[in-house]
Amino acid sequence: MDIKQIENVYFIGIGGIGMSALARYFRFIGKNVAGYDKTPTHLTDELKHDGIHIHFDDVVELIDLKFLNKENTLVVVTPAVPKDHLQWNYFVQNGFTVKKRAEVLGIITKDTYCFAVAGTHGKTTTSSILGHVLYECGVDVTAFLGGIVENYNSNLIGSGKTVTVVEADEFDRSFLHLHPNIACITSMDADHLDIYGDTASIEASFQEFASKVEDKNNLFYTGSLPLEGIRIGIEDGSAFTAKNIKVQDGWYVFDVETPRETITGVRFGLPGRHNLTNALLAFAMAYTYGVAGSEIGKALKTFKGVRRRFSYQVRKPEVVYIDDYAHHPTEIDAVYQAVSELYPGKKVLAIFQPHLFSRTRDFIEGFAKSLSAFENIVLLDIYPARELPMEGVTSQWLLDKIENENKLLVSKNDLLQLVKHTDAEVIVTIGAGDIGEMVPDIKKIIDEKN
Repeated sequence: MDIKQIENVYFIGIGGIGMSALARYFRFIGKNVAGYDKTPTHLTDELKHDGIHIHFDDVVELIDLKFLNKENTLVVVTPAVPKDHLQWNYFVQNGFTVKKRAEVLGIITKDTYCFAVAGTHGKTTTSSILGHVLYECGVDVTAFLGGIVENYNSNLIGSGKTVTVVEADEFDRSFLHLHPNIACITSMDADHLDIYGDTASIEASFQEFASKVEDKNNLFYTGSLPLEGIRIGIEDGSAFTAKNIKVQDGWYVFDVETPRETITGVRFGLPGRHNLTNALLAFAMAYTYGVAGSEIGKALKTFKGVRRRFSYQVRKPEVVYIDDYAHHPTEIDAVYQAVSELYPGKKVLAIFQPHLFSRTRDFIEGFAKSLSAFENIVLLDIYPARELPMEGVTSQWLLDKIENENKLLVSKNDLLQLVKHTDAEVIVTIGAGDIGEMVPDIKKIIDEKN
């Protein structure tokens, strides 16, 4: 497929965070862009404000005529769309070019110098830091991201033609469509067992992705992952390591040791040791590409974060409200570590919405252990996303396994009243479902009572 011949791009699932980045890109390069999504969200509102037509009914007749010309129309579909989707089936049955998002990313990036960020946790934050660093340091880059970067209020950074940054998503083995020149793997924990079946299959898929990086000096990984490449770490003698770490006024201040030099006094504002690791990965990748270490340090200081990644909504002396996308036990552990480090002795209320019945079932013990660490925990019902309910897999089942006595299951309708009456000094909303749509209302309540 030659993208130059494409005039129209139609997205099925345009409101997805990765899909919307592609939609913005195609509109930016002058293509006609439109799409369908199941429900309106803040993200679809933003796309519509940018001039992209979106509708929310799966009806073929709602597709604008120009997108029905199969000679010059590309259809991009998300794996989350059900197989009986009417528009999708119409395009397939009538011989249109229909591609998954990852395939399109692979086509866009194959003729560029491609940075790819893989891993079951940390992809969005690491790729966002990396995209910001490269852009700030003058690299001719476009970064396609899985989150809204606060600095740009967008999931697309830059408009470069020669260098790209992409998230290498393991879901549905999507990352195997990419052609990375430099890559990192942040973690290889079990996830998406509905796709892979077992941990060994997930690790094999990551190994296959890693093999796509021809120069192993351009493959970075953390900890003790079974990979051939360059290890990065914190205070552990890795090739790239952060040392002399201090927390000063909410900032991490540290030195970065590289194979050639030490960059001192680097400042980074995202809390949590996991984010320090993410910043170090981005540093290593940019440094290896050829960006000066001192310039990377300056760029790290100006990175403001990613929406829904330990994102401060309210930050007052009497109360703090943080929102985070965490939806796996390891990610919840990282949120707890950051909250504990920043707010020792404060009363913390964590509100968690489980994401997917299958993930809740597969990691029920891990979720229970991670959530039990919080002083006070509130659960919402499971957000189903693409799945149908599974017998016995409920938030009540998870609640019963949480060892903390200060636990409660509430409906979304009752959550706002609970927030209104809590005396918690730190409130954290956690989850990848539609709890994110409730953040503005929760923030408003907290602001009004304080």
